[in-house]
Amino acid sequence: MTERIAIYPGSFDPITNGHVDLIDRALAIFDEIVVTVAINPRKQSLFTADERVGLIQDACGERDGRLKITSFEGLLVNHVRQLGSRTLLRGMRALADFEYEFQFAHMNRRLAPDIDTLFMMTGERNFYVSSSLVKEVAVFGGDLTGLVPDNVAAALKKRFAKA
Repeated sequence: MTERIAIYPGSFDPITNGHVDLIDRALAIFDEIVVTVAINPRKQSLFTADERVGLIQDACGERDGRLKITSFEGLLVNHVRQLGSRTLLRGMRALADFEYEFQFAHMNRRLAPDIDTLFMMTGERNFYVSSSLVKEVAVFGGDLTGLVPDNVAAALKKRFAKA
C-alpha cells in the first residue's frame, strides 16, 4: 500500500485555529500532510515565507512525524508532483469561498489531470475566521483568543506594536 500524502497549500499569513483544525482532521484521513506556504511576489504579506513556516511549525509541531511544512514558488501542481502526492487539500469556510476554490481546482485539474483537489469544510467553531480578519483585529489590539495559536497571537502583537 502506498502512503497517502495530501498537500495543504495556502498563504497562511498567518495560520489560524481554523487551519490547525483542518490539519488535525486531515491527519485522520491521510498518512502525511504537507502544509506548503505559497510565495507570491505579487502579494504583500505581513510575514515573510520563512516566518510563516516557523509560525506553523511552532503552532503544530510534527504531529508524530506526519506533518511537514515547506514553502514554494511557481505552479502549485509542479510542487505537488515534486512532493510525491496526487492530492491537494483545500478548506472551505462558506459559500463565498466556493467560486474561487472551484476555479482554482479546475485550473489545477487542467494543468495536471492526475492531481485531485479534496475540499474539507471548516469546523463550525472557525467558519468565520480568516487570516485577513485576524490581522484586522490585531491591528486594533483586539483579543485574538481562540482565533489563532498562542505563538501567532504573540507574533501579531509584536508586529503591530512596531506600527
